[in-house]
Amino acid sequence: MVLTAAQIVSFDDTSPPPGASPWVGEPEQARRIEIVEPDAAWPLLFAAVRDRILGTLDDRALRIDHVGSTAVPSLAAKPVIDVDLTVADTDDEDAYVPALEAAGFTLRVREPWWLGHRMLVASEPAVHLHVWPLDSPEAARHRLFRDHLRADAADRALYARVKREVAADGLMSAYNERKQAAVRAIYARAFAAAGLLPG
Repeated sequence: MVLTAAQIVSFDDTSPPPGASPWVGEPEQARRIEIVEPDAAWPLLFAAVRDRILGTLDDRALRIDHVGSTAVPSLAAKPVIDVDLTVADTDDEDAYVPALEAAGFTLRVREPWWLGHRMLVASEPAVHLHVWPLDSPEAARHRLFRDHLRADAADRALYARVKREVAADGLMSAYNERKQAAVRAIYARAFAAAGLLPG
């Protein structure tokens, strides 16, 4: 399947079914956000994480991408390496979760209702490993957003400012929600720059 422009520019905000929780184990506890200055080590940390994933999954890892703010040079960020992993079928957890757990990752989020998303975490370095099925529009958006911020100094500065403002008086539980308007506005410009919106 080849993603269409319409699929990439259309956000999926599906909520959990009634009574369902995305958390595997105890829900994440409220904690304050820390935004730090850019670190030249982040790409090197990603490379080590990528090698760790490949070492345990081999060809079951169809694609591994460094995404999020730590993937954008000169952008302040939470000191967490965000990684998108593409596998053939996220619902087939037996094909990848036990191997990743043996490599030090822990499954924390299971959202089959939201594009098949799973998330595993690790420490030293801190990693959020997002797992997507093949041809995921969300993973495509993550790459587009990263590439736009790498190229657009104004949006990069805007995003850094918004993150610092939200983090200064917010908890993790509200962080994503409070920065969403700015993120969606940047996405709109990224979509336009990539020629994905109708003229």
